[in-house]
Amino acid sequence: MAMITKLAELEAIYGPPLEAAIVKEVDRIIPHYRAFIEQSPFVILATAGPEGLDCSPRGDHPGFVRVHDEKTLVIPDRRGNNRIDSLRNVLRDPRVGLLFMIPGSGSTLRVNGRAQVTADTELLASFAIEGKAPRTALIIAVEAVYFQCARALMRSDLWNPRKHVDPKTLPSAGEILAALSENRVGGEAYDRAFPERAKQTLW
Repeated sequence: MAMITKLAELEAIYGPPLEAAIVKEVDRIIPHYRAFIEQSPFVILATAGPEGLDCSPRGDHPGFVRVHDEKTLVIPDRRGNNRIDSLRNVLRDPRVGLLFMIPGSGSTLRVNGRAQVTADTELLASFAIEGKAPRTALIIAVEAVYFQCARALMRSDLWNPRKHVDPKTLPSAGEILAALSENRVGGEAYDRAFPERAKQTLW
């Protein structure tokens, strides 16, 4: 199998980018892009560190990623599994990439920048839900912002409810954990307890 190893080879296949692909990128959050961020309930956070790469979902009420100003975003770190892979990476390599998604919209929004982790009490309190504040937050200095065209979501038909997959056709979290732990983790018990555990620990 022939592999492409030189940038010139790759560029010869694709040619130059369209003008629209260039002008859409800016170094700040313009009002048009702010509208995407404030209506998005879901963002994917990409980080890199000495142990490798991490791509982690973040979800909350629409607008949970706060636009502090045109060059700064703040993301609360809600309850999770305490692996803190993304946060560990940011402490060693501050570069981050964000991909915002909005149910029903074919367009996505990409933000690249550099992040810091904060445990500022006053800031975290401002993100409290049901009296529960996040333990930390990411403060992101924005370097590049641009929208991604809708082709990927159009091809995938992602938002079409008729294409939704029945979760019962996939391995459950409990089944995976039981297999990987050689049944030290009780799969059925894990799956049975998870809905209530998740409900109690969302925030």
